[in-house]
Parts: sequence; C-alpha cells; structure tokens
Amino acid sequence: MSNWNGNWESFARDAENAARARLNEVDEIAERNQWKVIKAFQKHKVSDFHFNPSTGYGYNDRGREVLDEVYADVFGAEAAIVRPHLVSGTHTIGIALFGVLRPGDEIVFVTGKPYDTLHKVLGSPGDGTGSLADWGVGFTFVPLMPDGEVDWDAVAAAATPRTKVFAIQRSRGYDWRPSFTIEKIDEMVKKLRMLKNDAIIFADNCYGEFTEEREPTEVGVDLIAGSLIKNPGGGIASSGGYIAGRRDLVELAAYRLTAPGIGAEVGAMLGTTRSIFQGLFLAPLLVSQAVKGSVFAASAFERLGFETHPRWNDPRTDLIQAIRFRSAEHLITFVQAVQRAAAVDSHVVPEPWDMPGYENPVIMAAGTFIQGGSLELSADAPIREPYIAFMQGGLTYAHVKLAVRQVIEDMQGKNLL
Repeated sequence: MSNWNGNWESFARDAENAARARLNEVDEIAERNQWKVIKAFQKHKVSDFHFNPSTGYGYNDRGREVLDEVYADVFGAEAAIVRPHLVSGTHTIGIALFGVLRPGDEIVFVTGKPYDTLHKVLGSPGDGTGSLADWGVGFTFVPLMPDGEVDWDAVAAAATPRTKVFAIQRSRGYDWRPSFTIEKIDEMVKKLRMLKNDAIIFADNCYGEFTEEREPTEVGVDLIAGSLIKNPGGGIASSGGYIAGRRDLVELAAYRLTAPGIGAEVGAMLGTTRSIFQGLFLAPLLVSQAVKGSVFAASAFERLGFETHPRWNDPRTDLIQAIRFRSAEHLITFVQAVQRAAAVDSHVVPEPWDMPGYENPVIMAAGTFIQGGSLELSADAPIREPYIAFMQGGLTYAHVKLAVRQVIEDMQGKNLL
C-alpha cells in the first residue's frame, strides 16, 4: 500500500522523520571515524611535502610510504599498500588472491558466490586466461542459508587440507541478502580459526569502509582489499585501490602487483598522492552522506509499498540499498531516473547492455565526476527476475533525496505507483 500523497515536501518530511534516529546514528559513526583518520595523519606527521609527485621508479617516495602507513593505522592492520595502479576493486582483489595462493591451493568462499566480476578472475581449469583456476587453484562457493547466514556445516564439509584461504564478501553484491556487519565478521573469524587455524581469512571490503566504527582487520581478518573509487577515496581519488592486513601477506600481494624482489619499494604515484590523502580525510563524512541517503531511500520506498533491503531501521555495514520492484519497467524507470538526477550526464538515458564481466544485461546509472566512482550516486541492476535495483553512494545527502524525488515523479508519470 503506497503512502504517496502527491506532495513531495510532506512525503519527504515524513520519511525523514521516521528514520531520524538512524540518521543521527550515522552522523555519530562519521565523527568517530573522522577522528580516527585525523589521528593517523597526526601520528605519521603528514605534511605538504608528502604530496610531491615522484617519477620513474619512485624510489624513496616518502609520501607513498607514509600513505601506506596511514592506511595501515586507519584499518588497524600491520601493513598496507595503496596505489593508483590498482585499477578497480576486482583488480585489487585479484592481486591479493594471486599474491597469497599457489598452484594446488584452494579457496573457500564462505558467504556464497562472489560478485559477478570476480568470476572470470577465478576462471575454469585450462581456460588459458591466466585465471586462478588456470594456475591450478581450486575454489568452492558455499551457499548461504535461506536466512542469509553462513552455513557452517557446509563450510566444514568444503574445507580440505588444501584450503589456503577462506574468503568473505562483506557487501551483498547482486544478492538479496544482508551484508555482513563487523560483529558478524568477528563471529566468522572465530569459527574459521577453530575450523582451520592456519588458513588465511580474506575479506572483500568494497562498499564497507567507514560505515561502521571498526574494519574487518580489527576483528582478526588477515587481509582485506578495496577500491579508492569507492568509500576510502572520498570522491576525490581518481583511481586506485588498497590492500591491508598482515605484513607478510601484504608483501606477497605487493610482489604480485610489481615483481618479486621489488614489491612496494617502487612505483611513481603519478601525481595522485595529494588526492588520495585528501580523499581519505574526507571519506568518513562523505560515506556518512551516502549512508544517510540510503536510509532515506529505504524509508521512502517502503512508504511507497516496495520491499527494501536493508530496511531503513536495519544496521548498515555498506553503502548499498537494494529495492525490489514488480516489473522490468519499474527497474528501468528507477535507474533512468537516478541518471536524470545527476549533475554529470543527466541528459544521458541508460539502457540495458552486455557489460564485460557480468552474466546478464545490466542497466547502470552513473553520472559521476570519477568514471565508475560508486561513492558518488549511482544505481545498477541486472535485468533478471526478481527485479532488484541496487543503489549506492551519494556525495551529498541532498543529492540522494533529489534522486528519490525524480524516481517518484517518473514512476508517477508512467502510472507505476
């Protein structure tokens, strides 16, 4: 049953007031994360000379070295590597996994099938692409229980003496399931240690940074990876990724990124150091703006009679807001309306297409300053049943509210409400 009364101002006010307690909580998390970031900057005496660009090999680039140290402290890790040369979240995850896995090893995904773009990284035996499977690394996906919880009996059955890595995907990806809070990840770590203490626990941290007060590496995860054009780049970093965790594992990942014996000791930052530092400084605030936008969107669409996940009052551990629609027309109208609300490329009309790395046609709204920057407001959806749109980001809360208004107006114009 829709609560739409035809008046945006009163509708938005009611949706916002209903979610007020949750919105206030998001602001409090942002404050604490902001202080954590500033303290890391202060500890490592970040100065303007750290922003100077390096060339060639980038030997003795003190800005790059301090950036790694700051990231390690912010994420509660022994070490980190932060580079513009990591081109996406998928690339960064691939570097981390290739770094620590060897032929004959196995990886067990305890949170089900990972995000679509990772499937080609995992590959199939003999595919000739240089995938993990092509190099003799095995993998198993353990489906989640119907309630979205880890199936621990199935995880125990999947683990073998060859299991080298247990992998956790913090965010929901393209699934209608809860994302995993830090509290849940803490529980997973304890159970995985009991199951196989010598295995590496890896977490895909994309979309999750700064949504809570702690990160996976602060509750025992050995290695995490993420993208700078998502949360930690603060909407300013123009490219890049990070890997953080145990020092020996980060070193192995660095050897994969460059070459054995070289690792993290080289790599000109190509003039990006200042923007990566500044993006990290801004990230807690801008992540909170995006999370508040998701809370508001959930409250609004629930009032319109649509099912949302998470609901407005559920705990938040990533940026992603999933909304289930009743038809492909609803889905396409939603994504096109988000594009219409953008400051960049608002005149572009997205259409479903066969995007590389995805298994179904995908429609994507991405009117962003940074191409693919999903801390900025974007929305995408595979065109398949059930018809679920995934909205994420928003550098300002006001922008997300505008997008929700545009969706309502466009749906009303097509008699879809």
